[in-house]
Amino acid sequence: MSLYSRSIVATGHHLVSKAAATVLEGGGNAFDAAVAAGFAGAVVEPCLTSLGGGGFLLARTSGKHRPLQEIFFDFFVDTPGRGLCEIPEPHFFPVTVAFGGSDQDFNIGLGSVAVPGILKGLLHVHDRLGYMDLRDVLQPALHLAKGHVLNDFQSVFMQLLYPILTLSETGKRLYEPEGTYLTEGDTLLNAELAGFLEQVGEDQGRSFYEGDIAQAIVRDMREGEGLLTLKDLAAYKVIERKPLQVGYGEHTLLTSPPPSFGGTLIALSLALHQQVEEKYPFGSSHYLLQTTAIMQEVERLREQGWITAHKLEQLMDSAQLEQAARSVRLFSRGTTHVSIADRDGNVASMTCSNGEGSGYFAPGTGIMLNNMMGEDDLHPDGFHAAPPGERVGSMMSPSLLLDAEGAVKLVMGSGGSKRIRTAITQVLTQIVDHEREVQQAVEAPRLYWDGELLQVEPGFAADVIDAVGKQVKVNCWKEQSVYFGGVHTVVPGKTGVGDPRRGGAAIVVEK
Repeated sequence: MSLYSRSIVATGHHLVSKAAATVLEGGGNAFDAAVAAGFAGAVVEPCLTSLGGGGFLLARTSGKHRPLQEIFFDFFVDTPGRGLCEIPEPHFFPVTVAFGGSDQDFNIGLGSVAVPGILKGLLHVHDRLGYMDLRDVLQPALHLAKGHVLNDFQSVFMQLLYPILTLSETGKRLYEPEGTYLTEGDTLLNAELAGFLEQVGEDQGRSFYEGDIAQAIVRDMREGEGLLTLKDLAAYKVIERKPLQVGYGEHTLLTSPPPSFGGTLIALSLALHQQVEEKYPFGSSHYLLQTTAIMQEVERLREQGWITAHKLEQLMDSAQLEQAARSVRLFSRGTTHVSIADRDGNVASMTCSNGEGSGYFAPGTGIMLNNMMGEDDLHPDGFHAAPPGERVGSMMSPSLLLDAEGAVKLVMGSGGSKRIRTAITQVLTQIVDHEREVQQAVEAPRLYWDGELLQVEPGFAADVIDAVGKQVKVNCWKEQSVYFGGVHTVVPGKTGVGDPRRGGAAIVVEK
């Protein structure tokens, strides 16, 4: 007998949700659907994810068809340079992305490319936990690659990333055919990617990591001052980890473990939320000030190095956390996410990213490779300070919230670069501490402390903003924005919410 009468999927694009729903309707489980969504997202969300990027998937099996288990699949990127006698100075260069209320600089070019993991990660998850034939799982993405209509959100992303998408001749052919840049309502056709997906159904991605495609990539790297080598591609492995467990009141949060930064920083945020004595009504000036103070304190602790699992454990048992909470009381990147729960009780939370993209396309594939080596927040010790072959840390934090009995209450995660952890924490605390409905929590205005200004979405009362502005500098946005993340959330068996900031869409698949 099924645990639920329905399966539910929430993603950042209605076509990605439809791809996952199609697989669920065809008899696939949550993991088949997540893999289908991963491939479909690489087609229809090209500014956010790519088979040339990196990601994570947090899986929890129901125990119905296989033993109950929780696995954190780490298929994020590796530092390149295996086999090089010495690491040359890489070639990358900055571009500025203007979000409307705040600008952010990113580095692109061949030297920004890390060893990609998404393709191998999706194939590994399918092989490990999927039911359906891979070719059936790939079919929705293959269909979309042969032509799909751009929606308004993808058009906005494309405008933001114009200098990256059109850096190469391949990008210009894809996104600026006949000299006219694609926009909402136009059809995006990626014939090379369609051909590659057909090949993946036959060779399981071997050509990309070991064959002729790998050879072509490395030739370009040698000629263009990139660091990616054949040894990097051949040696890449998906790592299965134990998820980080964080107690939060009567609940338990399962999230990304080290070397990812995001889960540990969420754990710090939740610990501080639990330590503060006063709980203020959502939307009040005290709520905004307290939330800001917690974000500031997390950043301070991060700068002091409290971001490893070992140090976090020390912090939780030390007077430092209480001191940090007192300081709170005294103060009165291209990423996309998929959340899925199937009717058998299996759940998958997956976050994938291409950064902003390097501007370089793997020859003959239609796949832009990532720019993770140029993301400053992923390299706190400096660019290319880590040795070749090391897994790069990430802010991405696919998560599950368990209730007191150990059942999955929420499947959630977010895109949004540095804003991922704050977006997840704000939605989570609204649901748990303020007992708000999931849709209310996802759609509520958000905050982000950027180190100098409190970035605030519209929706808070004017007198509240005035009161907060007397304590910190505030930048009020005119509208909700992709800048503040995209928290796509599923309540197993009940409902799903796609974050409207990123064109999110939820689909319920009835039994």
